[in-house]
Amino acid sequence: MHETALSIDEQSIPCTHVHTLVIGSGAAGLNAAIQVHAGGCEDVLIISEGLQAGTSINTGSDKQTYYKIAMNGAENDSPEHLAQSFFQGGSMHGDLALVEAALSGRAFLNLVNLGVPFPRDAYGQFVGYKTDHDPLQRATSVGPYTSREMCRTLIKEMKRRQIACREQRVVVSLLTIQQDGEKRAAGAIAVNLEAPETESPFEIYTAENTVFAVGGPGGLYKTSVYPSVHTGAIGLALLEGAQAQGLPESQYGMASTKFRWNVSGTFMQVIPKFVSTASDGVSDSREFLPPYFQTVGEMNSAIFLKGYQWPFDPRKVRGGSSIVDILVYIETVQKGRRVFLDFRENCAGFCLQDLDQEAHDYLKNSEALLATPIERLAKMNPQAIELYRDHGIDIANEALEIGVCAQHNNGGLAGNLWWESTNIKHLFPVGEVNGSHGVYRPGGSALNAGQVGSFRAAEYINAKYARESLNRDKVLTSAQERLSELMAWATKSAQASVSWQQARQELQQRMSEAGAHIRDGSKLAQAKAAAWTQYQTMMAQACQYEGQAGLAEALRNRQLCFAHTVYLEALAFAVASGTGSRGSALITHADGVPAHPLLGEEWTFAEENPSFRDKVLETVADQTGKVASQWVQRRPLPQVYNWFETAWADFNTGKIYE
Repeated sequence: MHETALSIDEQSIPCTHVHTLVIGSGAAGLNAAIQVHAGGCEDVLIISEGLQAGTSINTGSDKQTYYKIAMNGAENDSPEHLAQSFFQGGSMHGDLALVEAALSGRAFLNLVNLGVPFPRDAYGQFVGYKTDHDPLQRATSVGPYTSREMCRTLIKEMKRRQIACREQRVVVSLLTIQQDGEKRAAGAIAVNLEAPETESPFEIYTAENTVFAVGGPGGLYKTSVYPSVHTGAIGLALLEGAQAQGLPESQYGMASTKFRWNVSGTFMQVIPKFVSTASDGVSDSREFLPPYFQTVGEMNSAIFLKGYQWPFDPRKVRGGSSIVDILVYIETVQKGRRVFLDFRENCAGFCLQDLDQEAHDYLKNSEALLATPIERLAKMNPQAIELYRDHGIDIANEALEIGVCAQHNNGGLAGNLWWESTNIKHLFPVGEVNGSHGVYRPGGSALNAGQVGSFRAAEYINAKYARESLNRDKVLTSAQERLSELMAWATKSAQASVSWQQARQELQQRMSEAGAHIRDGSKLAQAKAAAWTQYQTMMAQACQYEGQAGLAEALRNRQLCFAHTVYLEALAFAVASGTGSRGSALITHADGVPAHPLLGEEWTFAEENPSFRDKVLETVADQTGKVASQWVQRRPLPQVYNWFETAWADFNTGKIYE
């Protein structure tokens, strides 16, 4: 690591040169830094808003799942079988599916060896269970906080290796240059939230390689289960022209809003009462689900199934459990009311004997055929109750407010077999920001993908990018130009017409209304036009802010606002292409099928066009407002039949990296 300083606009700006810069300290970023270091490159630096910030260390579910290759009993599994499970979800490249499958065991056992306490039996088998879109018992968990335990374990290893980490840094720009006829990553510009008031808060980082581990686009939505400390930063890469893929493919589901947490699994399987109130949260309290079901037993069985079928899925709307998500959306978004789960008492007319056989048997086998939802939850998953108590919510004595929230982006930046950006060399998007997933994915596979991707990026960096090749003079010139522009933009804040908070609220409201799980072609057209207007206005006028933290948030708005325009463009393109309703998005259409007999004509929707399962949507944007999207045929699952001697030779000669 090499420290210098640059003079820009009469300010001294710290400049750090490092071989591999890791942006983000979630589970994927931490493992990338560890594996680069373990592979022989010790000049690694992590910059992060905080080791306790981000999604990985702040999220979970009733039983947060890690999905892996089967390691228990007589399960007939293999990399090819696991890859098929990834691939059959649609719109995922087959070679990426095979990589995620092939490294699944290595990535999982690395976590075990570092100390993550995944359960095993007396014989050493790692026990599992089935998750959604999973034919085998491949899922495992350490409880509600699986990803948090992963992070804590990886942080210990990071510190043991004495890998440098600078916290309280908000990255406000990536640096790229043209070198040898190609665009390549060259580092980043950050705001140091701990900088003395008498000094410039800006810092420049130049790097041979940039691992981009910034998580999902949590800051784009008003209604979100992403932790409030996490906003995401995919817009930084989109502003540099990085290719994206599958941006419309996100997951949405019911979650608590005061403390952001998915109400999946046992939260639904204990069958809480759904209550709607006026906007004050107290008056006009009523149950709103019963009119949409023929019997109370049918309604409660659908609620139970939400535990298995937690993400909103348009295939499960007509006569299925996802009608519940739509009814919650109507109450909260269209009617402006508030919805609560009440675990203290059953709904009117509740009877355990009225449940479907599956629900009744599940509760019976769990020894949970008890009188109230909270008693059933205490029996089946007492940790779920303690989880909320730890965050100041006692669901044994108060109702839990919920909404239908953005939860995970299956799409993101496009990476190759080694998780390197497909059009920006030396940039490695890992974790949720990498869009390797397709339409549907097995629950918990995102944690596997983040660990696998960080292994791949680290291996390639050590094998191919270990030597210095960056034109440092060129990147410093580029950094000076970029930072001068950022400083000039920030000085406009005193005359800006809106605060950074108001600008953030506007884009988040737009995404939740037009770009979440309920999508309409005409509304998307209006939304993307309004989005570009907001972005152009923001770039011309800046945002009001106070202090260094406010400066970081105002600059963050630039990439968030740009990202939401690109997402809306991709969503509108997909809807216009005729994909129909798929994944976790329902596309309303006048000529579609009705969601429910009691809902109006505005709730008819287009069914899925399955031909798009064999295609992947690629999107590239530039700062002038031009966004290009196109469908490409997805790459098939590789048919690989290795002969040991030739495969060994290819490995020894480095041919596998070509």
